[in-house]
Amino acid sequence: MKFRRKAQATDTVEDAGTATADTPTEGAAETPDPRTGPFDVSQVEGDGIDRADLGSVLVPAIADRELRLQVDEQSGQVRSVMLAGSDGACEFQAFAAPRNGDLWSDVRPQIAEDMARRGGQTTEREGRWGTELVCQMPVKRPDGSDATQPSRIIGINGDRWMLRASFLGRPALDPDNTAEWEDALAQVVVRRGEQAMPVGEPLPVRLPDDARRVR
Repeated sequence: MKFRRKAQATDTVEDAGTATADTPTEGAAETPDPRTGPFDVSQVEGDGIDRADLGSVLVPAIADRELRLQVDEQSGQVRSVMLAGSDGACEFQAFAAPRNGDLWSDVRPQIAEDMARRGGQTTEREGRWGTELVCQMPVKRPDGSDATQPSRIIGINGDRWMLRASFLGRPALDPDNTAEWEDALAQVVVRRGEQAMPVGEPLPVRLPDDARRVR
């Protein structure tokens, strides 16, 4: 594994290729039926599938997807986890949630309000995991010109956790014809842990033990 350490996280697919820590995930892994995922770690124990262990999330090798980790240069903490492909990306993070709760319904309007405060627009659509947010956010290109960054934000409620994912690129623009991206997200495994945590607290993500960092 090779990791590039950067101080700032990025939101665009183009920047993700240069400002991330990359873990190749070449070759497909056989996983449980992705139609039932993402999975709680208790659902996959002993299945023999090799997954990158990032603490709160475990990710198998997925064909045509590269696992990228954004690492803060000063703290050494993983800021984001992303699956990247030739036509887009999926960034995801797990959060503590109440047992049998619906944290996504609580945070979805908060995300929409935050987008509006920053000049963006959101609409709702029904997708594979329920109600999603389709977002349009104004951004600046490296040359200073104005652009719009489309994204599609999904929340999936699990066993005392919620997995939040943002699709960028083609899976954001053409959600009805990019089921392979949703299948990739569905193979993610969440490890909540037994420790008490405030609702909405991000679950900790860490570098794999065998990570080789380069500057």
